[in-house]
Amino acid sequence: MSSSRTGRPPVQRAVKRRPVSSRTSRDSPVRRLYTRARKAWDRPLTAYYLILGGSLLITVLGLVMVYSASQITALQLSLPGSYFFRKQFLAAAIGGGLMFAASRMPVKLHRALAYPILAGAVFLMVLVQVPGIGMAVNGNQNWISLGGSFQIQPSEFGKLALVLWGADLIARKQEKKLLTQWKHMLVPLVPVAFLLLGLIMLGGDMGTAIILTAILFGLLWLAGAPTRLFVGVLSVASAIGVILIKTSPNRMARLACIGATEPRSGVADCWQAVHGIYALASGGLFGSGLGASVEKWGQLPEAHTDFIFAVTGEELGLAGTLSVLALFAALGYAGIRVAGRTEDPFVRYAAGGVTTWITAQAVINIGAVLGLLPIAGVPLPLFSYGGSALLPTMFAIGLLIAFARDEPAARAALAMRQTRFGKKRAGDSGSGRGSRRWNTMRRRASAARSSGER
Repeated sequence: MSSSRTGRPPVQRAVKRRPVSSRTSRDSPVRRLYTRARKAWDRPLTAYYLILGGSLLITVLGLVMVYSASQITALQLSLPGSYFFRKQFLAAAIGGGLMFAASRMPVKLHRALAYPILAGAVFLMVLVQVPGIGMAVNGNQNWISLGGSFQIQPSEFGKLALVLWGADLIARKQEKKLLTQWKHMLVPLVPVAFLLLGLIMLGGDMGTAIILTAILFGLLWLAGAPTRLFVGVLSVASAIGVILIKTSPNRMARLACIGATEPRSGVADCWQAVHGIYALASGGLFGSGLGASVEKWGQLPEAHTDFIFAVTGEELGLAGTLSVLALFAALGYAGIRVAGRTEDPFVRYAAGGVTTWITAQAVINIGAVLGLLPIAGVPLPLFSYGGSALLPTMFAIGLLIAFARDEPAARAALAMRQTRFGKKRAGDSGSGRGSRRWNTMRRRASAARSSGER
């Protein structure tokens, strides 16, 4: 047995070779792709791009589907085929301006707008119940006519008002360390929320009331409400909901249509629910093509509003519906990420409230189209026809964009990108420019480390 002069074993015998299978699995293309995707997913600007890109894609695809699904309805009403599309495009243009304005507002301005928006929403919701001002659509008294064919639904702005005002209220109480007392947790958040719910239910719009209730419980959950308190409020809301459903034959009929596969005779005919299933079933994998839907020719009511997801499944197939679901899932994940990574209480509650609002409304709408939930009459956010729903939703998306941009690491990444691709300043030259650039990059790096990003 050979050995070195020092008595130690040869170096080559001390080297341990890794198994070939381990090295191969580590360097496999799948592993490298996963590692690269994981790094890209954890970048500071991931949430910003997901919110901005996802919301724009949903809105654009919604415009396409509104144009396709509403043509027959418009012609049946002796209107131009592009009538509903033009109104939705105008609302999307205005909503885009609101989204851009909200994304550029500082957090202090958002908090300052909370009380005026709440007061305005309550005032408009009271006006809905005034004879001669409010008008009924599909049996619900929750609209105000603005003249001509333009109408506004104030209850949609009540969602935004509850998110902003509730987030500001809870944030202020957290700063004063009052959330440990149950009365400060509930008052005045729950009474004001019940005021909004009462005004909405006076018009008979239970679908919007469900969304508002989901926002309330989302805010209480984020505020850290004790389980017994959370269960108590949930029990009261559930009891009120059961009474409202039991006392309304129309709501009982909608409840009876869950899982229906064919129209029935009697009060619960389930015509809309069944034809929504027919539209989805006839779409196949890639659909029949844009504009080729059969159900929108008078068979499927509300094809361009509440049941636009069914027309999407018929014309774009499973691939189209899964794409819509993926966009909403990405938007929801980004909102949760923004709420979880911030240290500002208001940003956490507002981002969580907006995410709860959009996610709950999407689940209720899609669940009704799939026959898994009763038809609640709520539109698919950013997708269905309706300017009153689109405007506050796009403003809420602007809030999420502003919060995603406001993260320290995201601010540093955006500033570095502007420096890299921006124009040179007129006074930048020589060593002074290099010194200023080095100091700026050092400050950005320290800000990124302090934010906890890796």
